[in-house]
Amino acid sequence: MAGLGSERLASVSLYRDQGIVLRTYKLGEADRIVVFCTRGHGKVRAVAKGVRKTRSRFGGRLEPTSHVQLQLHRGRGELDVVTQAESVDQFREVREDLTRLGKAMAMLEAIDRVGIDREPDGALYRMLLGGLRALDAGDSPLVVPAFYLKLLVHDGVGPEVGVCALCGADSDLVAFDYGSGGVLCRSCRRGSPLSPDALELMRMVLGGSLSAALSLPPSPATGEVEHLATATMEHHLERRLRAAGAYS
Repeated sequence: MAGLGSERLASVSLYRDQGIVLRTYKLGEADRIVVFCTRGHGKVRAVAKGVRKTRSRFGGRLEPTSHVQLQLHRGRGELDVVTQAESVDQFREVREDLTRLGKAMAMLEAIDRVGIDREPDGALYRMLLGGLRALDAGDSPLVVPAFYLKLLVHDGVGPEVGVCALCGADSDLVAFDYGSGGVLCRSCRRGSPLSPDALELMRMVLGGSLSAALSLPPSPATGEVEHLATATMEHHLERRLRAAGAYS
């Protein structure tokens, strides 16, 4: 009977999920702590035992950007234990291109800051997976800015891009100020100047034309949106994003 009880306890403490590796850091001489954004369990921190050994059974499957099918053992404290990890998506184009890898790291860092430990958020997981797949398919200049803008909407602080955030005017929108909530008209203007082309791009991203926006080539307007989206994301997080400076 005691044996049956221990088997039931072990089965309850094991769980499966899909996750994307956000970051890793060393633990002891051979282990690593791996931080995942998972589909069903939110942000999970888990120990991958022996992963730093040359003949580790995990191979290279637990590196940042890895999309994996996981089996984990639920720990008593903050850390679970990875017992199995099988590759789902390798994102080869991202890993082999330093520019794309830098952009991917910027998205991972933002999710790591926004995600909450053990709080399920399927939308956050799908957003990150979609961003990595878009980046793997093509190096659009708007992948990361669009990701930031969508993430802000997810967090309930998406910028207003339809009318002036202060007075509601729907024309002569010439500035953007994240502290004021979005775009501003000439009478209310403060913050950064906003070109008509950049305004149109932001409306495309947030208004249902994301695919069309991602197909556009680099331009002064895409650079403008990148700067504004990054600054707004950092304002929301109240901290600088280290990876954002690495790719821009």
